[in-house]
Amino acid sequence: MGKRRVSDLYRAPFPLYSVKVDPKSGLVIIAGGGGSSKTGIKNAVHFLGLQLVGEHQYSATLLHCHDTDMRATMNMAITDGVIAAGQDGSCSMMRFKQRQSKEGRKAASSEAANSEQQGNARRRAGKGDQAAQDGMEEAGGASDTTDETPQISVETFGEVQSDLNPQDPLQKVVRFSSDLSLIATGGTDGHIRVWEYPSLKKKLDFKAHEGEIEDLDLSPGNEHLVSVGRDFVCSVWSGNQLALGLRWQDTMPQVADKAYRYMACRFGRVEDQKDALRLYTVQIPHKRDRKPPPCYLTKWDGKSFLPMLTATCGREVISSMTVSDSGTFIGLGTVTGSVAIYIAFSLQKLYYVQESHGIVVTDVAFLPDTSKGKAIKGSNEAAMLSVAVDSRCQLHAVRNRRSFPIWLVLCFCAVMVVAVILLLQSLFPGFM
Repeated sequence: MGKRRVSDLYRAPFPLYSVKVDPKSGLVIIAGGGGSSKTGIKNAVHFLGLQLVGEHQYSATLLHCHDTDMRATMNMAITDGVIAAGQDGSCSMMRFKQRQSKEGRKAASSEAANSEQQGNARRRAGKGDQAAQDGMEEAGGASDTTDETPQISVETFGEVQSDLNPQDPLQKVVRFSSDLSLIATGGTDGHIRVWEYPSLKKKLDFKAHEGEIEDLDLSPGNEHLVSVGRDFVCSVWSGNQLALGLRWQDTMPQVADKAYRYMACRFGRVEDQKDALRLYTVQIPHKRDRKPPPCYLTKWDGKSFLPMLTATCGREVISSMTVSDSGTFIGLGTVTGSVAIYIAFSLQKLYYVQESHGIVVTDVAFLPDTSKGKAIKGSNEAAMLSVAVDSRCQLHAVRNRRSFPIWLVLCFCAVMVVAVILLLQSLFPGFM
């Protein structure tokens, strides 16, 4: 595995359930809370500025804390300056804008003046959640980073009811489409709801699974939507019509039906293949055993939905999954707090830290492949954020693996060819 480095970036005063990175500004956005229970644990969204210090060290600064009252944010989707946040059975839409600091405004004003003279920045919280309280006790209820003067403005501009479970409504997943024209949500009532963006007009509402929806994702071009649920089913939808159901067990005849259930699904690009598309799914054991069986990663063709490769991904139960923008890496978090990065092409493990958090990893996110994200990533081959119920936000970096220049490889091949010819001539005089 490549050289790895994990950094404790930030400790929030509440359990963390979601982490995302704004692709344009590079802001790290983390969210969570204690829910509606009266434990004294707040509910908030924190905005962090992430910097690369030196060659491989990272630091984070708290720029703004947005209070979400009595509702914890359990999941998020991010686009340019907009957050779709799952709070109880609703999807709350928040717009955020980064303000320039006083020093930044002075510098900009000075630069403008000079230019003018010259001509030229999964589980639900609340209601007696002991794990959340334990995480808070460990965190000490305080942040490691001092809050600066407000540099982020946040406003709520819309909200939709995304889950209608009569007993305990909870949105479990939200996704923007790649063209930002749609928002898809899923929750405990088993319904997929698709909303037009930015109008938030409901476009689709259909029963997709018996019981909770665990995850969903939209393919580029919105041709297909894939969803996985606790009912052991992974479904491919065209609009609200079922196109087909996926069966990863068909490539693993030794695995009994309903021994595993799907936990996550993500579409991913294929590096250097513009028109290729992959779908990745995670399968976890349905029942807990004293000697736990392995979890599995499966790679599918993202257009034909035929299985391409299945590999084990350890015996720790997977709790979260993400795919890098380039489609090169898959990030995983586990219920025991471990964090891993896999190579998407081969499904081989590249990076692993056992119990990095020590308690369930609730979300993982790679730094985006935008110019801002690449600048923060620096010379590292991959950089991924993780958050957990222990209130910590960590960054996991994989240094570039050593590679040889192509000219050196060609020279080596040429030398080998010459050496073989000389050897054959010495063994067989008259050869050539």
